[in-house]
Amino acid sequence: MFTRLSLLAIVLLTVASPMFAQGTNNGGGIVLTNAFSMALASGLCALAQGKAVAGAAEAIARNPGAGAVIRGLGLLGLIFIESLALYTLVIIFVKG
Repeated sequence: MFTRLSLLAIVLLTVASPMFAQGTNNGGGIVLTNAFSMALASGLCALAQGKAVAGAAEAIARNPGAGAVIRGLGLLGLIFIESLALYTLVIIFVKG
């Protein structure tokens, strides 16, 4: 899994490097970069939220007495995960 992700990162950096070498233009590549970064952030945040909810549900099933504490910490974790996608959106608006 790690080798696939590292290979994907190398390919993406190789593809993106000519775009950064260009001079200033009308910003056609910026739109593509913004869309890709938001899609990547949203997809990874969705995966992280699914894993967090699954972990919280499993923890509550193992120890129902600590359900309120686990639910609160799970909700706090979901808020932090969602904030990553919102930070990406803010960066896109500031940059674009």
